[in-house]
Amino acid sequence: MADSGTVQIDGEVVCDATRHLPPEARGVGMMFQDFALFPHLTVAKNVAFGLKGDKAQNAIRVGELLERVNLSGFGLKHPHELSGGEQQRVALARALAPRPRIMLMDEPFSGLDNRLRDGIRDTTLEVLKEEGAAVLLVTHEPDEALRMADEIALMRDGRIVQRGSPYNIYNAPADRAAAAFFSDINVIEGVSKGALTETPFGAFLTPGHNDGGKVEIVIRPQHLKIDFDRAGRGPNPTMQDGTAARGVVSRARFLGHESLVDFSMDFDGSKLTAAVPGVFLPKLGTPLWLMIRRDRCFVFKA
Repeated sequence: MADSGTVQIDGEVVCDATRHLPPEARGVGMMFQDFALFPHLTVAKNVAFGLKGDKAQNAIRVGELLERVNLSGFGLKHPHELSGGEQQRVALARALAPRPRIMLMDEPFSGLDNRLRDGIRDTTLEVLKEEGAAVLLVTHEPDEALRMADEIALMRDGRIVQRGSPYNIYNAPADRAAAAFFSDINVIEGVSKGALTETPFGAFLTPGHNDGGKVEIVIRPQHLKIDFDRAGRGPNPTMQDGTAARGVVSRARFLGHESLVDFSMDFDGSKLTAAVPGVFLPKLGTPLWLMIRRDRCFVFKA
């Protein structure tokens, strides 16, 4: 019994202080992190494990699910004969076989090779949508949450700190830690005075912050704009990008789809990182000017 609170599925109470519906009667499927397949059972018998009733109908259901997860012809194999990706798909088919109303998934892709993960995620998502089951997926991977979720609940220290669609939670983070969970960030520190905070990139509006209160202006690397040094001068200020600030390249590396360039800023020696699509590898010590997209900045209390 629960000490307090109520658990409901489709409006039906399955657990409270006085009631406790048996797990097998709740219509909840579970996928474990380590798949938890029965090693002594064949693939077909693993998938059929939670099915009851007519054996012929169960066999049809098993065949249907194995076909959906691209494992037709694997029914007589045992788990040890399968790859990690194949075991994951068997675990998915087994969890879906009884047609659960809700699927609980505990980091089901964490044990897979990175090269396989994206394709198996897409297959899993497609099958889950076809089955019409609601899914609660637990993950520590921000890319996985953004890729798979219709709604994200970001938890910290056992509490939900933000909840919303992937677009909203990425573009309107609740705090600095929420922004940093989904991507690398740059942080510019300042002090709010009269709802303005002066920075080397110009003044920022910081309403709602106390005079003299320290603030953090957060911006992601892909929203830094780089311009060339013109004999010690940079580009003219603009409404969108504000004032440019000069820095010196301290490191540059190519990651395949983009380049990351680290800067040591002239004004205080602080470090900022810019992400540039494609190949951009300036030499160490090269002076360049940075500008930051005002509409892509987040301001938080320090």
